[in-house]
Amino acid sequence: MKKLMAFDLEGTLTDMISWEMLHRKFGTCEKAKKHAELFFSGKISYEEWARLDASLWVGRRKEEVEETFKDVKLKPGAQELASWLKGNGFKIAIISGGLMCLAKKIANILNVDHVYANELVFKDGKVTGDVIVRVTFDNKGEILNELKRALRPKVTVAVGDWKNDVPMFKVADVSISLGHDHADYNARDLYEVKRILEELFQGTEKL
Repeated sequence: MKKLMAFDLEGTLTDMISWEMLHRKFGTCEKAKKHAELFFSGKISYEEWARLDASLWVGRRKEEVEETFKDVKLKPGAQELASWLKGNGFKIAIISGGLMCLAKKIANILNVDHVYANELVFKDGKVTGDVIVRVTFDNKGEILNELKRALRPKVTVAVGDWKNDVPMFKVADVSISLGHDHADYNARDLYEVKRILEELFQGTEKL
């Protein structure tokens, strides 16, 4: 039986928040707060929000950005959960509104099959202020649907921790939340996510 697991990244597999980490590194937190207020008040789109934030780092070197994510820290239980999923026939996807420079690192550690995240654009090794926006505040469900159409899994599970994961929960067969109510199951941590899955998929056929 083909199975698909879709994870949010930041707050779910790691406590590292990529946009926030760069704002702290480059001293742009106060301006970033104003951009967030514009988005959440409905005055700008998600794409505009992302580009406004990225514009604060124009000219910063790619090495400076990458250095920020040199030491990746996973949430407890992340590696055990990923290993269990792989051993039980799951394809794994990360769908994150965070930045690809963090998402790729974690994907490599956890042997993730598909990664969707937003990506800073560099020219001559420096930040241009442009962003390739793949994941917005409300399109995680659309992305997961596209992945389901491509892979045709019999069962799709989604795990997230915030309200922007709800669209993903809605298109999954099973949803597990680490901090938000609108899911089939609530879990305290990734160890509990693994226990829930073990109960649900005990004895199912592996790929």
